[in-house]
Amino acid sequence: MTTAAKPFATSPAYPTAGDRPPRRRPGPTRAEALASQLAEAITDGQIPPGTTLEEERLAAAHGVSRTPVREALRLLAATGLVEQRPRRGSVVARPEPGRLAEMFQAMAELEAVCASLCAVAMSRADKARLASRHATMGKIVDDGWLDAYRDANVAFHEALYAGSGNSYLAELAEATRRRLAPFRAAQLGGQDRLAASHEEHGAIVAAILAGDAPAAALAVRAHLAATESSWGVLAGQPPVRLG
Repeated sequence: MTTAAKPFATSPAYPTAGDRPPRRRPGPTRAEALASQLAEAITDGQIPPGTTLEEERLAAAHGVSRTPVREALRLLAATGLVEQRPRRGSVVARPEPGRLAEMFQAMAELEAVCASLCAVAMSRADKARLASRHATMGKIVDDGWLDAYRDANVAFHEALYAGSGNSYLAELAEATRRRLAPFRAAQLGGQDRLAASHEEHGAIVAAILAGDAPAAALAVRAHLAATESSWGVLAGQPPVRLG
């Protein structure tokens, strides 16, 4: 007599997918963590363009071997923040004036599109929050608090990217902003430029609140043109060595 096959039963030795604990996402490697730290310092203006990044000194400063330092610099080179030159080591990128002008032009157009979309896509509540953010920045300007304004300035422009309602456009704008961040931060070095930047933001906000997309785009282009023209604060700084 043929014995009927027993139905398959899951053995404890072979747990189903639902029984398995969720996989933990691995944390950043030492190289990735170091690259993130250096990128933040570069985009914040703490490490100016033209700075030489010496592997040995960076390794000693961060308590790691030269291997993760070398990998971190390779990661930063892939983003454009660092240039690696044969037999000359790594330096914080300092684009040629013509190249930098092209980058600012691209940034202006990306942000102009974002602002024009904000004028028609932002809700009344979103526009109110943008206006409130701008008013708060006015108090920072009155106090002459440069570091706080730099942080608020980044947040202001990121609010324009998010307000566009186009996530892909926001990604492109954010990536370009990070590439230009050292130069945009440097141009805020004087109190006069701080006040002018805030006034330019005011024109952008006013256009967005009025729902005037063309005016918003025009105001952003004017703002970025002023930023580009004043970035030369950085150009006079002699190269330094970082370790």
